[in-house]
Amino acid sequence: LQVIDGKARLVSALLCDGLGACVGECPKGALKVVEREAEKYDEVKVMENIIKQGENTVNAHLKHLRDHGQTTYYKQALAFLREKNMEIKMSEEKMVCGCPGSMMRDFSGKEEKTDEESHAVPVQSALRQWPVQLHLISPAAPYFTGADLLVAADCTAYALGDFHSKYLKGKSLIVACPKLDKGIEIYIDKIRVLIDESKVNTITILRMEVPCCSGIISIVREAASKARRKVPVKEIVVGIRGNILSEEWL
Repeated sequence: LQVIDGKARLVSALLCDGLGACVGECPKGALKVVEREAEKYDEVKVMENIIKQGENTVNAHLKHLRDHGQTTYYKQALAFLREKNMEIKMSEEKMVCGCPGSMMRDFSGKEEKTDEESHAVPVQSALRQWPVQLHLISPAAPYFTGADLLVAADCTAYALGDFHSKYLKGKSLIVACPKLDKGIEIYIDKIRVLIDESKVNTITILRMEVPCCSGIISIVREAASKARRKVPVKEIVVGIRGNILSEEWL
């Protein structure tokens, strides 16, 4: 979905994975997840519908296909437009595969380490318990009782240089990936138990900025909605360069 010409437009449902993260992000509650038998995807039919919505929506759809590496559908869309004698303003940039969150980026530089850095004292780990993966943890473990809980998306510890000293220190940790992990219902129930039975004090969600990572918010929110107790929940969004984009209590 993209807001184009002041209206929410469906650019493509082609890559919807059924996660439902968009539901929790919609400020008006206008979205819902339904199960249905889906027809085989037909790019021509999609284009017939999209051209009615205007040039900007057409361009957004083409960019969506191109950015997601959908070469076959992208070519079909261009052929459709040529057949309709419609002007194509999209540039023929090299296509990439995968979602925007997995697009390749190279942050490496040629900065030399300073003498001080090369002789630095090893940083002490702030990890207080093991295991940390949400499928493996037991909500009844004593180190969760009354704890401040950090729910971290897998990639955050690699993106944040001060993950241990600033975000993990003093907290009990669980890690998960809302896009790749299976058994999301198990995750929801475990967090509910942590709230109700282990009586965690606060929950801090640490997630990456990429869209697929927002699913971890939906997991915590659903668990909190099913719990009897209420706990403060904070969301921290981490940029792919390791910067903090936002931090707020939900």
